[in-house]
Amino acid sequence: MDRLTEIMDAKRREIADRVRPVTDEELSSLPGPRGPGFRASLAAPGRLTIIAEVKRASPSVGTIRTEVDAVAQARLYADAGADCLSVLTESAYFRGSLADLDSVVRDQSTRARPLPCIRKDFMVHPWQVLEAARAGARCILIIVRGLTDAEIRPIHHAARLTGLDVLFEVHDEHELERALRHNPDMVGVNNRNLSTFEIDLTFAERVIPRMPGTVLKVAESGIKTAEDAARMRAAGAEALLVGESLMRATDPAALLRSFREA
Repeated sequence: MDRLTEIMDAKRREIADRVRPVTDEELSSLPGPRGPGFRASLAAPGRLTIIAEVKRASPSVGTIRTEVDAVAQARLYADAGADCLSVLTESAYFRGSLADLDSVVRDQSTRARPLPCIRKDFMVHPWQVLEAARAGARCILIIVRGLTDAEIRPIHHAARLTGLDVLFEVHDEHELERALRHNPDMVGVNNRNLSTFEIDLTFAERVIPRMPGTVLKVAESGIKTAEDAARMRAAGAEALLVGESLMRATDPAALLRSFREA
């Protein structure tokens, strides 16, 4: 069993005692999202935009910064010029929580330039979309490799009903083909092989040029330097999702600014 399958199976077990069917009426009756949209905040022609991630740990590297305060880290990113925020809500492998997301969203709503947040988690059921919307997320993640098309459809449908954007994550050309069947607005290419956890920036260089012009193109993982950011931009990336390197940096604000200027 590879690690992604392990994590997806663990997620299904974790939510089994609280998950329940959700109706279209329940989803569409939620209050509409407030604040700037996630995709809209990343669409800035001529400029590389940044999704900065609050990430305490990961199965690939273990502990990063378990003591970090999610709100304080998100504020640091916002002050440094991030365009959107990614908040891990998976607890067993990433040490995140829905409470982190809720706290970051509430804090951002008080700021002059509130940043929209993606709920970064392993989505397996529409109930998690309802949770994300209630916590104030403006976007969810769908990892194509971890789901069948039959599982993707109701999650994507639920997101549309709640007004949430969706970032489809792929790793290769086949997964991109599968993602495109769902008419995505955003697709991210994860440069991390989720079976081996090895990083290879050629993933994005190979896959991003195959995306249609209507799709906002995001490069994810393995972006550590301004040179890496420039390389992703040269491949056609319009936005970067960066977590580990910002969390480990002695001066994350300076590193974030260097990505934006790449």
